[in-house]
Amino acid sequence: MRHSSGGRPPNARHVTRRQVLGTAAAGALAGPAAAPARAAAAPRVRTGFDRLAESGYALLAGDRVGVVTNPTGVTAGLRHVVDVLHADRRVDLRAVFGPEHGFRGTAQAGGSEPTRTDPATGLPVHDIHGKRGRELAALFRRAGVDTVVFDIQDVGARFYTYVWTLYDCLIATALAGLRTVVLDRPAPLTGRGAHGPVLERSLASGVGREPIAQAHGMTVAELALLFNAAHVPAAAGRPARLDTVPMSGWRRGDLFGDTGLPWVPPSPNMPTPGTALAYPGTCLLEGTNLSEGRGTTLPFELVGAEGIDHRWADALNALDLPGVRFREAYAVPAFSKFQGRTIGGAHLHVHDPRAFQPVRTGIALLVTARQVWPGFAWRPDRWIDRLAGTASVRTMTDAGAPVDDIVAAWQPGLEEFRALREEHLLYG
Repeated sequence: MRHSSGGRPPNARHVTRRQVLGTAAAGALAGPAAAPARAAAAPRVRTGFDRLAESGYALLAGDRVGVVTNPTGVTAGLRHVVDVLHADRRVDLRAVFGPEHGFRGTAQAGGSEPTRTDPATGLPVHDIHGKRGRELAALFRRAGVDTVVFDIQDVGARFYTYVWTLYDCLIATALAGLRTVVLDRPAPLTGRGAHGPVLERSLASGVGREPIAQAHGMTVAELALLFNAAHVPAAAGRPARLDTVPMSGWRRGDLFGDTGLPWVPPSPNMPTPGTALAYPGTCLLEGTNLSEGRGTTLPFELVGAEGIDHRWADALNALDLPGVRFREAYAVPAFSKFQGRTIGGAHLHVHDPRAFQPVRTGIALLVTARQVWPGFAWRPDRWIDRLAGTASVRTMTDAGAPVDDIVAAWQPGLEEFRALREEHLLYG
């Protein structure tokens, strides 16, 4: 679906720097939200929230506001955005909405926190994980909000569920006649390009609702514009009323460490930016009987299974994959697969993060594991097809195809997605 206004529907608005910052007088209204960041060395990148605060929250004036967020919704000075908004009389904050893992981030994969009252602010915190469509629209109406603000740090993989929470919020606000405001944050894998297979619609699930690439290379605001132009109208009958507040200072080639912003784990098994770098590839092991590292000190970086030895790391290193080497490693997971048992496997050491190709590396992990470990098996529910967005990864691996042939199979669909993606990028 293409639109003459750069691919955006008429009621989707990209808010420019001038519109957000306004006059010098408006900038003076920043108040306490900006103060902690100024007290320390200022980061080069300012998030959508920080820029919204600089404007005196002009976009939210006169509206009853709800916020979809989690522990990553912080200022550069590490104040949570809910605490900042609640303390500011210029914002009528009515409710908080928690995604998978919960508003405070305590739940493991697939879980959430129950609806409750936030003890710090007295605000109601609604659990929206798994809610969508008219059910979510009704919840927003009951919460008494006019505008739903989305502020969550994504990690850049299609199967990380926060982007689908965003998608569901766009559909729900379109159905309810409300507005969505997306506050942008960095794409931690850089935003240089899209990689991996594009989801086939027949495999849509909670870890992939629409056809985007496995590593999409987009920020949440860019994805919101793409979703609202290409997919929301079909699901809701109309696009959502959408405003996006971009970052300042972010460049598409930036890794998260280049931004100067603090890293807050977006989920319990995403402790560092290095985890996020590996995740779009190593998460494919969730579709097998191997451990993806949950329950170890290096989730998604140390992977393996009971009975694997040095031969896996040797086979991986023989491929000479760009930007990464593999170390033979052993661990005893505290929970999840192989809990309390010793696993052997490989520890990824990314020595050149800009050359590293996480999705191709993930395919190499599957191909070599099947070659060196007789116990290799797919999960019986074929979860790998949902994660990859295609059955070809499984069928070609089973047929003994080399890594390059598996990667080549998804290139036509990826090129189509890249063309669509280009229409909605906000940063050069």
